[in-house]
Amino acid sequence: MVTPLYAALIAILFIGLSFRTLTLRRRLGVAIGTGDNLALERAIAAHANCAEYVPIALLMLFFLEQLTGSATTVHVLGIALVTGRVVHAYAVSQVDEDIRLRVLGMVLTLGCLISATLRVLTHYLN
Repeated sequence: MVTPLYAALIAILFIGLSFRTLTLRRRLGVAIGTGDNLALERAIAAHANCAEYVPIALLMLFFLEQLTGSATTVHVLGIALVTGRVVHAYAVSQVDEDIRLRVLGMVLTLGCLISATLRVLTHYLN
């Protein structure tokens, strides 16, 4: 099984995003909300976006791996997912954001999710 490798790598990213948000909250004295601080708002957004997309993407990778047994396909999609999440988190975290990086991160993330989903559906429709 290779999906757990990508789950662990993304968990490391998620933990890093969590600590970044918590550190900013503590430093700024903001327990809830953003305190109108753009850096905190962006840290929260990067963390939340990861939490929104990663669970379903990993679930689809797991299903794909279980149904097809194709470690190569899961590796390719897992690398795309991890890369997409890292690039997106970096881009969104920047106050002077490079929108191209944000778009690249989402293209890689959604590409992984769409590809895995279509492959799982194809498995059942054939």
